[in-house]
Amino acid sequence: MKVFYASTLFGAMSLAAAIDDGRFGEGRRVLIVSNNAAIPEVATPLDQTPGFAVLRSRFERVHSWNEIIAPLHPSDWRARVIEVPMMERLIRSHLELDGVEELVLESIAVPPARTIAGLVRDCPITVYSDGLMSYGPTRDPLPAEIFRRIERLLHLDLVPGLTPLLLSEYGVAPAVLPDERFLSVVDQVTATAPDMLAGRAVILGQYMSALEILTPEEEAGLHETMLKALAARGLTDVVFKPHPAAGRRHAQLLRACAERLGVKLSVAGESVPAEVCFAALRPELVVGCFSTGLVTAQRYFGLQVASYGTDVVLERLTPYENSNRIPVTIVDAHLPRLTAEGVIERPPSEDLPELVRAVGYCMQADTYPDLRPDSITFDRRYFKRKRLETLGFIDKPTALTRLRRKIRSAI
Repeated sequence: MKVFYASTLFGAMSLAAAIDDGRFGEGRRVLIVSNNAAIPEVATPLDQTPGFAVLRSRFERVHSWNEIIAPLHPSDWRARVIEVPMMERLIRSHLELDGVEELVLESIAVPPARTIAGLVRDCPITVYSDGLMSYGPTRDPLPAEIFRRIERLLHLDLVPGLTPLLLSEYGVAPAVLPDERFLSVVDQVTATAPDMLAGRAVILGQYMSALEILTPEEEAGLHETMLKALAARGLTDVVFKPHPAAGRRHAQLLRACAERLGVKLSVAGESVPAEVCFAALRPELVVGCFSTGLVTAQRYFGLQVASYGTDVVLERLTPYENSNRIPVTIVDAHLPRLTAEGVIERPPSEDLPELVRAVGYCMQADTYPDLRPDSITFDRRYFKRKRLETLGFIDKPTALTRLRRKIRSAI
Protein backbone atom coordinates (compact mmCIF):
# COMPACT_ATOMS: atom_id res chain seq x y z
CA MET A 1 0.00 0.00 0.00
CA LYS A 2 1.19 3.50 -0.90
CA VAL A 3 -0.23 6.58 0.86
CA PHE A 4 -0.43 9.92 -0.97
CA TYR A 5 -1.26 13.41 0.29
CA ALA A 6 -2.49 16.45 -1.69
CA SER A 7 -4.03 19.79 -0.78
CA THR A 8 -4.63 21.28 -4.23
CA LEU A 9 -5.87 20.09 -7.59
CA PHE A 10 -2.49 21.13 -9.06
CA GLY A 11 -0.84 18.76 -6.59
CA ALA A 12 -3.32 15.98 -7.33
CA MET A 13 -2.69 16.42 -11.09
CA SER A 14 1.06 16.17 -10.45
CA LEU A 15 0.50 12.94 -8.51
CA ALA A 16 -1.66 11.56 -11.32
CA ALA A 17 1.08 12.36 -13.84
CA ALA A 18 3.66 10.55 -11.69
CA ILE A 19 1.38 7.53 -11.27
CA ASP A 20 0.69 7.40 -15.02
CA ASP A 21 4.44 7.56 -15.62
CA GLY A 22 4.97 4.46 -13.50
CA ARG A 23 6.87 6.24 -10.69
CA PHE A 24 5.00 4.30 -8.01
CA GLY A 25 4.57 0.90 -9.63
CA GLU A 26 1.50 -1.23 -9.03
CA GLY A 27 -0.43 -1.89 -5.83
CA ARG A 28 -3.04 -0.26 -3.63
CA ARG A 29 -3.09 3.53 -3.36
CA VAL A 30 -4.75 5.64 -0.69
CA LEU A 31 -5.06 9.43 -0.99
CA ILE A 32 -5.36 11.82 1.94
CA VAL A 33 -6.65 15.26 0.97
CA SER A 34 -6.79 18.45 3.00
CA ASN A 35 -8.24 21.92 2.60
CA ASN A 36 -5.77 24.45 4.00
CA ALA A 37 -7.78 27.59 3.27
CA ALA A 38 -8.03 30.11 6.11
CA ILE A 39 -11.66 29.04 6.63
CA PRO A 40 -11.89 25.50 5.18
CA GLU A 41 -15.56 25.21 6.06
CA VAL A 42 -16.55 27.68 3.33
CA ALA A 43 -14.15 26.36 0.66
CA THR A 44 -14.78 23.43 -1.67
CA PRO A 45 -12.87 20.32 -0.55
CA LEU A 46 -10.37 19.03 -3.11
CA ASP A 47 -12.12 15.70 -3.60
CA GLN A 48 -15.43 17.49 -4.30
CA THR A 49 -14.12 19.76 -7.06
CA PRO A 50 -15.37 18.95 -10.58
CA GLY A 51 -11.88 18.25 -11.94
CA PHE A 52 -11.03 15.68 -9.30
CA ALA A 53 -13.48 13.12 -10.70
CA VAL A 54 -11.10 12.02 -13.48
CA LEU A 55 -8.25 11.61 -10.99
CA ARG A 56 -10.11 9.57 -8.39
CA SER A 57 -9.81 6.24 -10.25
CA ARG A 58 -6.07 6.21 -9.59
CA PHE A 59 -6.74 5.72 -5.86
CA GLU A 60 -8.50 2.90 -4.04
CA ARG A 61 -9.72 5.17 -1.25
CA VAL A 62 -9.79 8.92 -0.52
CA HIS A 63 -9.82 10.33 3.03
CA SER A 64 -10.25 13.90 4.28
CA TRP A 65 -7.62 15.05 6.77
CA ASN A 66 -9.93 17.93 7.76
CA GLU A 67 -12.63 15.49 8.82
CA ILE A 68 -10.15 13.35 10.75
CA ILE A 69 -8.80 16.19 12.90
CA ALA A 70 -11.91 18.44 13.00
CA PRO A 71 -12.43 21.01 14.39
CA LEU A 72 -8.67 21.71 14.32
CA HIS A 73 -7.05 23.39 11.30
CA PRO A 74 -4.72 21.24 9.13
CA SER A 75 -2.06 23.95 8.94
CA ASP A 76 -1.91 24.34 12.71
CA TRP A 77 -2.38 20.95 14.33
CA ARG A 78 0.45 18.57 15.05
CA ALA A 79 0.62 15.81 17.62
CA ARG A 80 2.68 16.43 20.73
CA VAL A 81 5.67 14.13 21.13
CA ILE A 82 4.03 12.22 23.95
CA GLU A 83 0.90 11.67 21.79
CA VAL A 84 2.64 10.38 18.65
CA PRO A 85 2.51 6.60 19.41
CA MET A 86 -1.17 6.80 20.36
CA MET A 87 -2.10 9.01 17.40
CA GLU A 88 -0.17 6.78 15.01
CA ARG A 89 -2.19 3.75 16.11
CA LEU A 90 -5.44 5.70 15.83
CA ILE A 91 -4.65 7.09 12.35
CA ARG A 92 -3.51 3.73 10.99
CA SER A 93 -6.61 2.04 12.41
CA HIS A 94 -9.06 4.72 11.25
CA LEU A 95 -7.63 4.85 7.70
CA GLU A 96 -6.91 1.09 7.54
CA LEU A 97 -3.27 1.71 6.72
CA ASP A 98 -1.77 -1.75 6.95
CA GLY A 99 1.65 -2.40 5.47
CA VAL A 100 2.45 1.11 4.18
CA GLU A 101 5.30 0.76 1.65
CA GLU A 102 5.71 4.44 0.74
CA LEU A 103 4.43 7.86 1.84
CA VAL A 104 4.14 10.57 -0.84
CA LEU A 105 3.89 14.16 0.38
CA GLU A 106 3.96 17.80 -0.73
CA SER A 107 5.30 20.71 1.37
CA ILE A 108 7.14 18.35 3.71
CA ALA A 109 8.47 21.13 5.98
CA VAL A 110 5.06 22.26 7.30
CA PRO A 111 1.80 20.76 8.56
CA PRO A 112 -0.20 18.86 7.55
CA ALA A 113 2.44 17.02 5.45
CA ARG A 114 5.01 17.13 8.25
CA THR A 115 2.35 16.01 10.73
CA ILE A 116 1.37 13.04 8.55
CA ALA A 117 5.04 12.09 8.09
CA GLY A 118 5.44 11.99 11.87
CA LEU A 119 2.39 9.76 12.31
CA VAL A 120 2.85 7.34 9.39
CA ARG A 121 6.32 6.12 10.26
CA ASP A 122 8.69 3.30 9.32
CA CYS A 123 8.34 3.71 5.56
CA PRO A 124 10.23 5.59 2.81
CA ILE A 125 9.03 9.07 1.80
CA THR A 126 8.78 10.61 -1.65
CA VAL A 127 8.29 14.37 -1.83
CA TYR A 128 6.71 15.98 -4.88
CA SER A 129 7.15 19.67 -5.53
CA ASP A 130 4.52 22.36 -5.09
CA GLY A 131 5.63 24.66 -7.89
CA LEU A 132 8.44 27.21 -7.91
CA MET A 133 9.18 26.70 -4.22
CA SER A 134 11.08 23.52 -5.10
CA TYR A 135 13.88 25.72 -6.45
CA GLY A 136 14.39 27.33 -3.05
CA PRO A 137 15.92 26.10 0.21
CA THR A 138 14.03 23.76 2.51
CA ARG A 139 11.79 26.02 4.58
CA ASP A 140 12.56 24.59 8.02
CA PRO A 141 15.01 21.95 9.28
CA LEU A 142 13.51 18.47 9.36
CA PRO A 143 13.93 16.02 12.23
CA ALA A 144 16.17 13.04 11.52
CA GLU A 145 13.26 10.59 11.77
CA ILE A 146 11.76 12.30 8.71
CA PHE A 147 14.68 13.41 6.49
CA ARG A 148 16.41 10.02 6.74
CA ARG A 149 13.36 8.44 5.11
CA ILE A 150 13.14 10.82 2.13
CA GLU A 151 14.43 9.05 -0.97
CA ARG A 152 13.49 11.33 -3.90
CA LEU A 153 11.96 14.62 -4.99
CA LEU A 154 9.62 14.53 -7.98
CA HIS A 155 9.15 17.87 -9.74
CA LEU A 156 7.94 19.45 -12.94
CA ASP A 157 10.66 21.02 -15.07
CA LEU A 158 9.15 24.46 -14.71
CA VAL A 159 12.38 26.36 -15.40
CA PRO A 160 14.73 24.32 -17.61
CA GLY A 161 18.31 24.73 -16.46
CA LEU A 162 17.41 25.18 -12.80
CA THR A 163 17.93 22.35 -10.30
CA PRO A 164 15.81 22.30 -7.13
CA LEU A 165 17.53 23.24 -3.88
CA LEU A 166 14.70 21.71 -1.87
CA LEU A 167 16.01 18.84 0.29
CA SER A 168 19.41 18.89 -1.42
CA GLU A 169 21.11 19.36 1.97
CA TYR A 170 19.89 15.85 2.83
CA GLY A 171 21.26 14.32 -0.36
CA VAL A 172 17.79 13.82 -1.88
CA ALA A 173 18.00 13.40 -5.66
CA PRO A 174 15.50 15.37 -7.79
CA ALA A 175 13.68 13.58 -10.61
CA VAL A 176 11.76 15.35 -13.39
CA LEU A 177 8.20 14.44 -14.33
CA PRO A 178 7.72 14.35 -18.12
CA ASP A 179 5.89 17.35 -19.58
CA GLU A 180 3.67 15.14 -21.72
CA ARG A 181 2.37 13.19 -18.71
CA PHE A 182 1.38 16.34 -16.86
CA LEU A 183 -0.24 17.91 -19.93
CA SER A 184 -2.18 14.70 -20.57
CA VAL A 185 -3.64 14.92 -17.07
CA VAL A 186 -4.46 18.63 -17.58
CA ASP A 187 -6.32 17.70 -20.79
CA GLN A 188 -8.32 15.06 -18.88
CA VAL A 189 -9.32 17.55 -16.19
CA THR A 190 -10.11 20.25 -18.77
CA ALA A 191 -12.42 17.89 -20.66
CA THR A 192 -14.62 17.45 -17.58
CA ALA A 193 -14.42 21.02 -16.25
CA PRO A 194 -17.50 23.28 -16.25
CA ASP A 195 -17.97 25.59 -19.22
CA MET A 196 -15.17 28.14 -19.10
CA LEU A 197 -15.79 31.87 -19.14
CA ALA A 198 -14.43 33.70 -22.16
CA GLY A 199 -11.66 36.26 -21.86
CA ARG A 200 -8.69 37.64 -23.79
CA ALA A 201 -6.54 38.02 -20.68
CA VAL A 202 -6.20 36.28 -17.31
CA ILE A 203 -5.22 37.83 -13.98
CA LEU A 204 -3.83 35.31 -11.50
CA GLY A 205 -4.74 36.11 -7.93
CA GLN A 206 -2.73 35.00 -4.91
CA TYR A 207 -3.17 35.36 -1.16
CA MET A 208 -0.33 37.63 -0.14
CA SER A 209 -2.38 39.51 2.45
CA ALA A 210 -3.21 36.22 4.20
CA LEU A 211 0.54 35.56 4.33
CA GLU A 212 1.02 39.12 5.67
CA ILE A 213 3.31 40.06 2.76
CA LEU A 214 0.95 42.88 1.74
CA THR A 215 -2.05 44.43 3.43
CA PRO A 216 -5.49 43.51 2.02
CA GLU A 217 -5.77 47.03 0.59
CA GLU A 218 -2.37 46.76 -1.10
CA GLU A 219 -3.17 43.39 -2.64
CA ALA A 220 -6.50 44.69 -3.91
CA GLY A 221 -4.66 47.71 -5.34
CA LEU A 222 -2.22 45.37 -7.09
CA HIS A 223 -5.08 43.56 -8.82
CA GLU A 224 -6.71 46.85 -9.80
CA THR A 225 -3.48 48.15 -11.33
CA MET A 226 -3.13 44.94 -13.34
CA LEU A 227 -6.68 45.39 -14.62
CA LYS A 228 -6.04 49.03 -15.56
CA ALA A 229 -2.84 48.04 -17.37
CA LEU A 230 -4.72 45.40 -19.36
CA ALA A 231 -7.40 47.95 -20.25
CA ALA A 232 -4.64 50.32 -21.43
CA ARG A 233 -3.50 47.54 -23.80
CA GLY A 234 -7.04 47.23 -25.18
CA LEU A 235 -7.72 43.95 -23.34
CA THR A 236 -11.14 44.72 -21.90
CA ASP A 237 -12.44 41.13 -21.66
CA VAL A 238 -10.66 39.69 -18.62
CA VAL A 239 -10.89 36.56 -16.46
CA PHE A 240 -9.81 36.76 -12.84
CA LYS A 241 -8.52 33.47 -11.44
CA PRO A 242 -8.52 33.73 -7.64
CA HIS A 243 -6.22 31.59 -5.55
CA PRO A 244 -8.07 28.65 -3.91
CA ALA A 245 -7.01 29.84 -0.43
CA ALA A 246 -7.72 33.54 -0.94
CA GLY A 247 -11.46 33.77 -0.32
CA ARG A 248 -13.88 35.86 -2.38
CA ARG A 249 -13.15 39.43 -1.31
CA HIS A 250 -10.49 39.97 -3.99
CA ALA A 251 -12.96 39.10 -6.75
CA GLN A 252 -15.65 41.35 -5.27
CA LEU A 253 -13.31 44.35 -5.12
CA LEU A 254 -12.03 43.74 -8.64
CA ARG A 255 -15.57 43.59 -10.02
CA ALA A 256 -16.20 47.09 -8.71
CA CYS A 257 -13.01 48.34 -10.36
CA ALA A 258 -13.96 46.66 -13.66
CA GLU A 259 -17.31 48.45 -13.68
CA ARG A 260 -15.60 51.82 -13.28
CA LEU A 261 -13.20 51.00 -16.15
CA GLY A 262 -15.86 49.58 -18.45
CA VAL A 263 -14.05 46.22 -18.48
CA LYS A 264 -15.96 42.95 -18.73
CA LEU A 265 -14.65 40.86 -15.83
CA SER A 266 -15.43 37.18 -15.36
CA VAL A 267 -14.34 35.21 -12.29
CA ALA A 268 -13.18 31.63 -12.71
CA GLY A 269 -14.17 29.08 -10.09
CA GLU A 270 -11.71 29.04 -7.21
CA SER A 271 -11.44 25.25 -7.51
CA VAL A 272 -10.51 25.37 -11.21
CA PRO A 273 -6.72 25.06 -11.68
CA ALA A 274 -5.03 27.88 -13.56
CA GLU A 275 -3.69 25.33 -16.05
CA VAL A 276 -7.23 24.32 -16.96
CA CYS A 277 -8.04 27.99 -17.62
CA PHE A 278 -5.00 28.24 -19.91
CA ALA A 279 -5.89 25.08 -21.81
CA ALA A 280 -9.53 26.08 -22.29
CA LEU A 281 -9.19 29.84 -22.86
CA ARG A 282 -5.83 30.23 -24.62
CA PRO A 283 -5.72 33.90 -23.52
CA GLU A 284 -3.56 36.51 -25.25
CA LEU A 285 -1.90 37.51 -21.98
CA VAL A 286 -1.58 36.10 -18.46
CA VAL A 287 -0.68 38.55 -15.68
CA GLY A 288 0.16 37.92 -12.04
CA CYS A 289 2.64 38.72 -9.32
CA PHE A 290 4.76 35.62 -8.72
CA SER A 291 2.30 32.75 -9.18
CA THR A 292 3.65 29.42 -10.44
CA GLY A 293 0.82 29.71 -12.97
CA LEU A 294 2.79 32.40 -14.83
CA VAL A 295 5.53 29.86 -15.49
CA THR A 296 3.18 27.00 -16.43
CA ALA A 297 1.31 29.35 -18.80
CA GLN A 298 4.52 30.18 -20.65
CA ARG A 299 6.26 26.81 -20.35
CA TYR A 300 3.43 24.40 -21.16
CA PHE A 301 0.98 26.49 -23.17
CA GLY A 302 3.22 28.95 -24.99
CA LEU A 303 1.22 31.93 -23.72
CA GLN A 304 2.47 35.49 -23.34
CA VAL A 305 2.92 36.29 -19.65
CA ALA A 306 3.93 39.30 -17.57
CA SER A 307 4.54 39.88 -13.88
CA TYR A 308 3.50 42.90 -11.86
CA GLY A 309 4.42 43.97 -8.33
CA THR A 310 7.40 41.68 -7.76
CA ASP A 311 9.58 44.65 -6.77
CA VAL A 312 7.22 45.51 -3.92
CA VAL A 313 7.01 41.90 -2.74
CA LEU A 314 10.79 41.45 -2.84
CA GLU A 315 11.12 44.53 -0.66
CA ARG A 316 8.41 43.46 1.80
CA LEU A 317 9.31 39.79 2.30
CA THR A 318 10.43 39.15 5.86
CA PRO A 319 12.43 37.50 7.17
CA TYR A 320 14.97 37.18 4.37
CA GLU A 321 14.58 33.40 4.70
CA ASN A 322 10.90 33.62 3.67
CA SER A 323 10.25 30.63 1.40
CA ASN A 324 8.46 32.82 -1.16
CA ARG A 325 11.70 34.68 -1.93
CA ILE A 326 12.97 32.24 -4.56
CA PRO A 327 9.64 32.06 -6.48
CA VAL A 328 9.46 35.89 -6.56
CA THR A 329 13.12 36.13 -7.60
CA ILE A 330 12.64 33.64 -10.46
CA VAL A 331 9.54 35.39 -11.80
CA ASP A 332 11.08 38.85 -11.43
CA ALA A 333 14.35 37.97 -13.17
CA HIS A 334 13.02 35.48 -15.72
CA LEU A 335 9.67 36.78 -17.01
CA PRO A 336 8.59 40.00 -18.74
CA ARG A 337 7.17 42.77 -16.55
CA LEU A 338 3.99 44.76 -17.03
CA THR A 339 4.07 48.49 -16.32
CA ALA A 340 1.14 50.44 -14.91
CA GLU A 341 0.73 51.99 -18.38
CA GLY A 342 0.25 48.57 -19.96
CA VAL A 343 3.71 48.26 -21.53
CA ILE A 344 5.47 44.89 -21.36
CA GLU A 345 9.21 45.13 -20.74
CA ARG A 346 11.94 42.55 -20.59
CA PRO A 347 13.86 42.43 -17.28
CA PRO A 348 17.62 43.11 -17.30
CA SER A 349 19.65 40.09 -18.34
CA GLU A 350 20.55 37.83 -15.41
CA ASP A 351 22.34 34.51 -15.04
CA LEU A 352 19.28 32.91 -13.43
CA PRO A 353 20.92 29.75 -12.02
CA GLU A 354 23.71 31.87 -10.52
CA LEU A 355 21.20 34.35 -9.05
CA VAL A 356 19.04 31.60 -7.54
CA ARG A 357 22.08 29.91 -5.99
CA ALA A 358 23.29 33.22 -4.52
CA VAL A 359 19.88 34.13 -3.08
CA GLY A 360 19.45 30.57 -1.78
CA TYR A 361 22.81 30.75 -0.07
CA CYS A 362 22.00 34.10 1.54
CA MET A 363 18.68 32.68 2.76
CA GLN A 364 20.21 29.64 4.44
CA ALA A 365 24.00 30.08 4.52
CA ASP A 366 24.61 27.56 7.30
CA THR A 367 22.57 24.88 5.55
CA TYR A 368 24.06 25.33 2.07
CA PRO A 369 27.74 26.33 2.53
CA ASP A 370 28.66 24.75 -0.83
CA LEU A 371 26.51 27.34 -2.62
CA ARG A 372 28.64 30.27 -1.46
CA PRO A 373 29.74 32.30 -4.49
CA ASP A 374 33.13 34.01 -4.66
CA SER A 375 31.40 37.38 -4.64
CA ILE A 376 27.98 39.01 -4.78
CA THR A 377 27.36 42.40 -6.33
CA PHE A 378 24.90 44.28 -4.18
CA ASP A 379 21.55 44.60 -5.95
CA ARG A 380 18.92 45.91 -3.56
CA ARG A 381 16.22 44.16 -5.58
CA TYR A 382 17.44 40.69 -4.59
CA PHE A 383 19.75 41.19 -1.62
CA LYS A 384 19.72 43.07 1.66
CA ARG A 385 22.81 45.13 2.45
CA LYS A 386 22.91 44.01 6.07
CA ARG A 387 22.69 40.35 5.01
CA LEU A 388 25.65 40.75 2.62
CA GLU A 389 27.61 42.56 5.32
CA THR A 390 26.95 39.77 7.81
CA LEU A 391 28.03 37.12 5.30
CA GLY A 392 31.20 39.02 4.42
CA PHE A 393 30.41 39.96 0.81
CA ILE A 394 30.62 43.70 1.41
CA ASP A 395 32.38 45.69 4.10
CA LYS A 396 30.43 46.81 7.13
CA PRO A 397 29.99 50.58 7.18
CA THR A 398 32.07 52.81 9.42
CA ALA A 399 30.46 55.38 11.69
CA LEU A 400 31.24 58.07 9.09
CA THR A 401 29.61 56.05 6.30
CA ARG A 402 26.47 55.53 8.38
CA LEU A 403 26.31 59.26 9.11
CA ARG A 404 26.59 60.11 5.41
CA ARG A 405 23.76 57.68 4.59
CA LYS A 406 21.51 59.31 7.19
CA ILE A 407 22.25 62.74 5.76
CA ARG A 408 21.52 61.59 2.18
CA SER A 409 18.24 59.93 3.22
CA ALA A 410 17.17 63.08 5.07
CA ILE A 411 17.75 65.35 2.06
